Amino acid sequence: MPDPASSDPVLADIAASLRGRRDSLVDAMADLIVREIEFYRTAVVSREDLLKGLRGSVDFLLAHLTAPSAQSADVRAPSATGRRRALQGAPLPEVLRVYRLSFVYFWEQLLAEAQARGEHTTRALLAAATRLWGLSDVYALALTDAYREAMAEQMLETARRRAGLVAALVDGELPGGSSVWEIAHMLDFPYQGTFVVLTAEVVRASEPPLAGLESKLRALKVRSAWRAQPAHEIGVLSLPALPMAFILDAIGACATGRVGVSPVYHQLDHSERALQYAQVALESLPPQAAALRQLDDTPLRDLVMTNLDATRHTVNRVLGGLLSLPEEERARLLTTAQAWLAAGGSAAETGQVLHCHENTVRYRMRRLEENLRGSLDDPVIVAELALALDAIGTFPSLLEQFTAPQGGRSL
Repeated sequence: MPDPASSDPVLADIAASLRGRRDSLVDAMADLIVREIEFYRTAVVSREDLLKGLRGSVDFLLAHLTAPSAQSADVRAPSATGRRRALQGAPLPEVLRVYRLSFVYFWEQLLAEAQARGEHTTRALLAAATRLWGLSDVYALALTDAYREAMAEQMLETARRRAGLVAALVDGELPGGSSVWEIAHMLDFPYQGTFVVLTAEVVRASEPPLAGLESKLRALKVRSAWRAQPAHEIGVLSLPALPMAFILDAIGACATGRVGVSPVYHQLDHSERALQYAQVALESLPPQAAALRQLDDTPLRDLVMTNLDATRHTVNRVLGGLLSLPEEERARLLTTAQAWLAAGGSAAETGQVLHCHENTVRYRMRRLEENLRGSLDDPVIVAELALALDAIGTFPSLLEQFTAPQGGRSL
């Protein structure tokens, strides 16, 4: 509070005059602000709320007008206004503009009052101008600090809340009777749309695994919600009508470690299953790689992902003999088998893809057949081969348990 003993009687007299008509001054300020600033013509900040903030401004300045030796200013009023406006969603530039307009108006009223009292009073006021404008800075700084602190708290709470909603989606555990429809609304997502889930590996605890991705996604009109964990960061992305390659390029450009991306899905309540795909995609990448992989959603892939132990057992039964071959030969036969299946069993087309003669393809397929459970003329054997190759494509680690024997036949 100001020290009355140090008050300037001339300035105190001006302050007393303005204090006597404070309410009319504040009303005039409010009218000016509503005319000049469009935001304050909305219903977000009520007239009474605006008047309350302006009264705080005027009281603040009047209280310190005649206290040159006051060691500190009471900034509770501007701090309260700044915090309230942040919670109301008022833009900070417009909030500060209110204060600038009201202070200029207040100064004009002070000057007019001083000039009406004569040259001596005007000189006294002008001598105090530097201190008054300094108080304006103190007020604006207190208001800004409180506004930013409230916004930071609000953003932290929003991020915490959104992280909880993402956890509910991908864990399949909806809180307290909530529905996916409600979660979609709170995340500003559609319930039905185009979505992917991604999981990104945290390489260093001090660095985000996808630094800069948010701005890239905003530029692509992609909505996102995130859940941070010690080892991974999980995101649910709501995609616009845009080629998936653009989204993957943006993610890959920011990745510092392994990133797994789910297939595209179209109902938000499928997020739990999508996360499983994303996790498998990540784990299928080599350790310490800065790389990205997206799995396709196929019936075979869905089947092999259901139970990894059962999948491993199936691969052993179908490809056991093949997987025990030397690594180079094994890789050649597996590559040929994949191309042969993709070509619908055509040796000629497979040869074109692999840049070799079709007879070479036929030889390799006979060699592969020697290590299967039956003939490739049998549709069951072909189906088993397709399943096993899809499993290896999904879980490359299935190959790591096999050790190539010394020597062995090569092509």
